[in-house]
Amino acid sequence: MKRLVIAFSFLVISLLFTSNPSFGQGVAGIKSGKYLQEIKTEIQLPKQAQATVIKLFRNQNQTVAVTSNGVFRYTGKQWAGEPFGTGWLTATIDSKGLIWLASAQSVQREGDPKRIDLPEYAKKDTILTLLWQDGRTLQVGTTNGVLTYDGTWSKLPVADGKRVHDIHLDSKGDLWLATSAGLLRRMHGNWINMDEDIMAYGLKRNYFALQAGQSSNADLLFGGLFSVGCIAENGNHWILRGSDGLPYGPITSIRTLKNVLWLGTDRGAIKRDAGWHYFNGKRWLADNKVNDILPLDEYTTWIATPKGISQIQQVEMTLAQKADVFEERIKLRHDRYGLVSDSRLNSPGDLSTNQTFSNDNDGLWTSIYLAAECYRYAVTKDPEAKKNAIKAFEAMERLETITGIPGFPARSLAAADEDTGEGGEWHLTPDHKWKWKGDTSSDEVVGHMFAYPLFYDLVAEGAMKERVKSLVHRIMTHIVDHNFQLIDLDGIPTRWAVWAPDSLNFSKNWWYEKGINSMQILAFLKAGYHVTGDQKFEKAYQTLTQKHHYAENMVQQKMYGPFDVNHSDDELAFLPNYTLFRYANDPKLLPTYIKSTQRTWRIIQPDRIPIWNIISSSALKKDCDLKIALEELQQIPMDLITWRMENSHRFDLPQDQLSDRFGKAQSLRPIPTPERGISKWNNNTYVYDTGSDGYGEDDGAFFLLPYWMGRYHGFLIEK
Repeated sequence: MKRLVIAFSFLVISLLFTSNPSFGQGVAGIKSGKYLQEIKTEIQLPKQAQATVIKLFRNQNQTVAVTSNGVFRYTGKQWAGEPFGTGWLTATIDSKGLIWLASAQSVQREGDPKRIDLPEYAKKDTILTLLWQDGRTLQVGTTNGVLTYDGTWSKLPVADGKRVHDIHLDSKGDLWLATSAGLLRRMHGNWINMDEDIMAYGLKRNYFALQAGQSSNADLLFGGLFSVGCIAENGNHWILRGSDGLPYGPITSIRTLKNVLWLGTDRGAIKRDAGWHYFNGKRWLADNKVNDILPLDEYTTWIATPKGISQIQQVEMTLAQKADVFEERIKLRHDRYGLVSDSRLNSPGDLSTNQTFSNDNDGLWTSIYLAAECYRYAVTKDPEAKKNAIKAFEAMERLETITGIPGFPARSLAAADEDTGEGGEWHLTPDHKWKWKGDTSSDEVVGHMFAYPLFYDLVAEGAMKERVKSLVHRIMTHIVDHNFQLIDLDGIPTRWAVWAPDSLNFSKNWWYEKGINSMQILAFLKAGYHVTGDQKFEKAYQTLTQKHHYAENMVQQKMYGPFDVNHSDDELAFLPNYTLFRYANDPKLLPTYIKSTQRTWRIIQPDRIPIWNIISSSALKKDCDLKIALEELQQIPMDLITWRMENSHRFDLPQDQLSDRFGKAQSLRPIPTPERGISKWNNNTYVYDTGSDGYGEDDGAFFLLPYWMGRYHGFLIEK
């Protein structure tokens, strides 16, 4: 037993003293080479084409788009075609490659002035679908049955009174009808209603789309109210619904290419390959109503909507290339006096209307970018990364110097005449040229004290190193000398920047912050001592841990059910957690810090937030789902516009009976990253409906930090 105790003690000390500054090493990295990034592009139709695209075809090496006012062909470089008619609702292509169009009451071949009107007895019907059964027989599905035209009109009695959504002819010559009253099949010249004999009752006798199967032309794929299924020639039938991962229905269109299944609905498009992918909202589609889908090749698909064509394309890239794009975004649209700030769009989704704007947490978001550039420089020695880091540091340094209060950083700053909106505590500088925002929160200090030690260790040299040292000394002296609080211009503590023992240990108003703020101040003090060497900060650290039990407070820092879960607190815990492990040097307390981190990791592990996985891996010296971190970094969309993203209607995301702390409905599992609103790491990724209609764009530093931190620690290895 003694040998085990000695061995454990030696391991703890070993872990501790090898953690500065290279803690986290020893965990096997994972390769992050090329992957396929999904990117949406709006296809520009010719000016003469109306935006409502009803059908897409591939014909004679051309892509054909049928709109409500004609047929237009795309050669890969330009469009050809002129308006032809108006009010088209659907279309089909015959065996000769000719396009036939249908309005509500008539059928017409492209370019032919002759119109084929529905017979008098069908004047109240509306055409829904067309199919050329052979060279001379046209089947027309309507809101009231099927009409057959072979020079004269006739009615198909078996479909009479049924709404016919789609018609399909399989390779065996069997004709299928998807109707509102059953799946009808003509076999050996005889019609049967499959729902009267064999189909599952739960399908509700309602079908919307038909398509040849992937494995055999005789196989039939069908789209229903709640499912997509296959009637297979070899008997290997299948059906997929919400419990199997289907996001939504009814399925109104089905297209296949190799092993990929594309599905259309009135609320987005769905792709099924090795997994499920749901495309809705303006991040992915011009309009959520999908009229048709056309896979052009293995990587490119066009989706027809009432507002145009959206292209979803898989583009091969690496995370390093993705990082370059994100870097450029910050440079172009988020640089405000060197701070990484909000980008607001005067016109939804129009990046050319961008304006930078101050934010309550300009210091925190800039610190995220500063830290990312520090890691980037440490990994690559790229002089641009060093230049970016210095610029961000100097902007953050100015947040402290502009207040005139040593050690008190502003939330943000702006020119005196700059529109900063309403709210907040803004103060003019003595020369009346600038203003700064007060009531600085703990969020801001978390950012400053996370980034400055990294800049000091990895980037700063010479005089710049002394500036970092002086700035950190001023901030920490202010906090320690004011009983572990930030004191604003009015002489009283700010609302949230309180780390005092009397508050955290004895006031019920600080129950939620007791653990998290204890961790924060211990991390600040350790970082302050590391950078400045001032024993005052080490002494304060010892006082808080030995007399006021701050290390023990940390163990339960993550609040979760049955208590309200505040996801914005996670970054206020994990960033100082990283700092504490990086600079901790007390072997007696390390087991407590590990216990706290293990508990928090266990709670947040299902959230799939890459930065938490990477920080937990570095602190605990084990693989904390690094593969998931890589997957999430790959899945972060390239488009970071704050589009409205809605998921509350989905079948595949069961609802939690507990709402979130704001009373909003939430899923039992995280909304997939490409399918939810842009949320950095500080929002609830389980909430169904988020976003702001495209009037803003995120800076993307929430991708850059975990990527470069992962590279720095050897967790992510670029091939």
